[in-house]
Amino acid sequence: MNVTQAAVPPPADAAQIVLNTIRHPVIMVSAEGFITFANADAEDFFRASATMLGRYTLAKFVPFGSPLLTLVEQVRERKAPVNEYRVDISSPRLGIEKIVDIYVAPVPELPGSVVVMFQERSMADKIDRQMTHRGAARSVTGLAAMLAHEIKNPLSGIRGAAQLLETAVSDEDRALTRLITDETDRIVSLVDRMEVFSDERPIDRYPVNIHVVLDHVKAIARNGFAKGIKIIEEYDPSLPAVYANRDQLIQVFLNLVKNAAEAIGSDPQGELTLSTAFRPGIRVSVPGTQDRVSLPLEFTVRDNGPGVPEDILPILFDPFITTKPNGSGLGLALVAKIVGEHGGVIECDSTPRGTSFRILLPAWKEAPYAGDTETGSGR
Repeated sequence: MNVTQAAVPPPADAAQIVLNTIRHPVIMVSAEGFITFANADAEDFFRASATMLGRYTLAKFVPFGSPLLTLVEQVRERKAPVNEYRVDISSPRLGIEKIVDIYVAPVPELPGSVVVMFQERSMADKIDRQMTHRGAARSVTGLAAMLAHEIKNPLSGIRGAAQLLETAVSDEDRALTRLITDETDRIVSLVDRMEVFSDERPIDRYPVNIHVVLDHVKAIARNGFAKGIKIIEEYDPSLPAVYANRDQLIQVFLNLVKNAAEAIGSDPQGELTLSTAFRPGIRVSVPGTQDRVSLPLEFTVRDNGPGVPEDILPILFDPFITTKPNGSGLGLALVAKIVGEHGGVIECDSTPRGTSFRILLPAWKEAPYAGDTETGSGR
């Protein structure tokens, strides 16, 4: 029987294919410091073509005195690989706050040459934060189920007893029975909000036009909690549909926009920006499945308020964490739960000049999005 073998590319071409498939920037630096190879991601990372990179030394593309150059020299001298984490290579060319993990290894076949691989720290942090946020949401799920069962039933009895007492006490004491009733209702309302976390039913997802969702949220905001605040739109009109549940997306963005409006407060210079963009290259696992999905759609809610306190930022999506005097601390925990169940990632960047919430979500795969019709939006 004749067996037809697939054509095998020459070793050099195969190596080029493999390195271009790796979703991290990879370069090779010669003994003289010139960049003799760069994969496709390295071209994006350094914002220059491989041909252009090859004309200059590595020192041309990184800040003066960069620790990267020191690492390369160490590897040349020791002839052994080195890993370095959270290296700052920020520069006007590479970007502000460019923090990376670096792997540098010698190339025995080419004395003096080294291979450098970068892992952008922001990407690693997104995955770490994603898993943290999902864990926080799961902790609230168990707590919500317990509270619904152990607290709501006794509360209904307390409320009923207070109502009976109200008919038999003096006017002075009636104020106390009404206080008992009102506080009981407030606790029940809080438990009802937490019960949302215990809903483990599969999400009904379909192609959704994110701009229709954002326009709906913007209309609610302008007629309510964001009156007087300038809302700026930075949309990419060519985006495909997002694979999501429309109602849950509205809930997510209403929460984020409301938080942004409250952060701005009465500042006459307050601005709230909604942006959408296409950012290929990030893949994460979907909860409850073995699948890994691409998250090319990035949606951002940004404000120019005073920012989130630095000590709160790492735990911002945990339940019961809030900076509001009367806040319950469940809003962002619910946002993290919804985004996580969609297989997405949410992160928060904050400075004293403002706060940005970025959400990465999967796109609808089967067909390109066309027009303003929103498939399944009537569900």
